[in-house]
Amino acid sequence: MTDSHDPSVNDASGAGYIPHLALDFVIIGFHEQELKILILEYENTGLFALPGGFVRMNENLEDAARRVLSERTGLTNLYLQQFHTFGSVERSDPDSMRAIMQGKGLVAEDHHWLLRRFVTVGYYALVDFTKVSPQPDSMADRCDWHEYGRLPQLMQDHTEIVQFAMRHLRANLDQELVGFSLLGEAFTMQTLQNLYETILGEKLNRSSFQRRMLQLDLLERLEKSYTGKAHKAPYLYRFKKLSIAATAL
Repeated sequence: MTDSHDPSVNDASGAGYIPHLALDFVIIGFHEQELKILILEYENTGLFALPGGFVRMNENLEDAARRVLSERTGLTNLYLQQFHTFGSVERSDPDSMRAIMQGKGLVAEDHHWLLRRFVTVGYYALVDFTKVSPQPDSMADRCDWHEYGRLPQLMQDHTEIVQFAMRHLRANLDQELVGFSLLGEAFTMQTLQNLYETILGEKLNRSSFQRRMLQLDLLERLEKSYTGKAHKAPYLYRFKKLSIAATAL
């Protein structure tokens, strides 16, 4: 909705921000085969929403995305992917925004810019949720991780945005994971398979998965394998350095 440095909630004209344009973020948290989504909660209204923000007049779109993502997660240098623009007339919901503003003791004048229709640009990021310190924006009461598959009802079309983001991520998972670097510099094939299964929500055949990953030519096998008692310790792999068309934050 609004970032922590945003004076626009007290300025009905929205001076300094591009009108009718918003950003919404599906921040997907992964750790040890758990998948979660970062959600804002507006305590006085019972409403839930995706983290979001606006673009300043003198700000590039990608710079605005970097700024908002950093404010919500406390992290920089995250990989961020723009995946869709949502512009349906039906997504306009001034009543929810009015309730949020009133819940914070603000005057929700009919002509306030936050009550107008917005087109939103959707982004997603995939992060290790144990490394994130979620921060609510100035209008929200909480910013917390919620288990994917058990999300609360989200305002406006935010449930649709989450579903769209997950479809996009799953359809492009092979290329996307190279940029997200969730697994560290080196990892086993089993660790990579666990990540795929968690994001896809299904079990994969071990032999078929390994054969497919090697055929994609995305991985480089390291010369040194794990040391340990096992007779055949698993090999370590890393992603090859590929050119990915996305936003590296």
